[in-house]
Amino acid sequence: MTSAAACDACLRRTALIVALSGRLDVEWRRRQATARILALPDEALLAIAPPAAARAYAGFEARAARAGAEQACVRLLCRCQSSYPDRLRALPDPPAVLHVLGRPGALDDPDAVAIVGARRATAYGLEVSRALGRGVSAAGVPVVSGMAMGVDAAAHHGALDGVSAPVAVLAASPDVAYPARNRRLHEAIAARGCVVSELPPGASAYRWCFVARNRIVAALAQVTVIVEATENSGSLTTADFAADLGRTVAAVPGRVTTGTAAGTNGLLQSGAALVRHAADVLELLAEATGHAHAAAPPPAPGDLDPALRRLLAAVEDGRGALGELAHTPEEAKAALAGLGELEFRGLVWRSFGGRYERAAPG
Repeated sequence: MTSAAACDACLRRTALIVALSGRLDVEWRRRQATARILALPDEALLAIAPPAAARAYAGFEARAARAGAEQACVRLLCRCQSSYPDRLRALPDPPAVLHVLGRPGALDDPDAVAIVGARRATAYGLEVSRALGRGVSAAGVPVVSGMAMGVDAAAHHGALDGVSAPVAVLAASPDVAYPARNRRLHEAIAARGCVVSELPPGASAYRWCFVARNRIVAALAQVTVIVEATENSGSLTTADFAADLGRTVAAVPGRVTTGTAAGTNGLLQSGAALVRHAADVLELLAEATGHAHAAAPPPAPGDLDPALRRLLAAVEDGRGALGELAHTPEEAKAALAGLGELEFRGLVWRSFGGRYERAAPG
């Protein structure tokens, strides 16, 4: 597929959305529904556009937009094409153009799972996210996320340990890593799967773009899992979009005394499915689609890195309480992260008293 396949009208609308970014940010601050604005026809958008944006719309050159995409190695899928992802058509405001860096075919799998959450994730949240991404990908299921710091990036790293093609949805130009420190992750995702955005190369990220990005993440997935989120976390909007689309919403439970678990625990209280490990996610996916995906068997203890092997051995010896495994705050942080990894690999489980015990084989 070449960039030339995108039609002029869809490319022109995309340019208009970019030109209206400042206005959309104002609406976002007023807590207006960005989705309703993005669903307006071009004529309605022009009515709220500044004169410069209206002039640019009138003089728009599709050839220049296509050339810019070609130069950035970005492919264009517009909603007039049959190759446009069907899942996005369920949105009330599907992006006019999806800008794809990497393989557009990575968007074709109907069974995908979104794993998103807090940027300032805890060690537990990072380990859980990576384990979920790894387990879901190992079963051949694509992992969709926003490549943000914290949970999103950890989920993508885990997905790259598996076999499926990961999908990253950015809030701005798809050809530029955002945040910049995720440059290598950005390159790896584009090489294995794809990085997508509704905005063209050269576009900057405004605040409204992140909420709008979340609707794409939710639409591309059949199951959305929130790993960690505060009560006001932006990742909760992804859950809202998924619920509005009739997709499965799930959450990972967290400590009730931890702020980063307030949002996820709230989702569980409201009826979201509880996720403990990748097998739970795959079961939810099978219930939603009727397609079963076999979970990869947990690694044998000998396949673990030395630190995890030592931690597992301590649990097997009966030292399953945190106080028996760590004596300093730093050691406790590392132990919790390791226990979370072992738990999500199915090698240990947390009993009622909070102690960790070795999981029975099989």
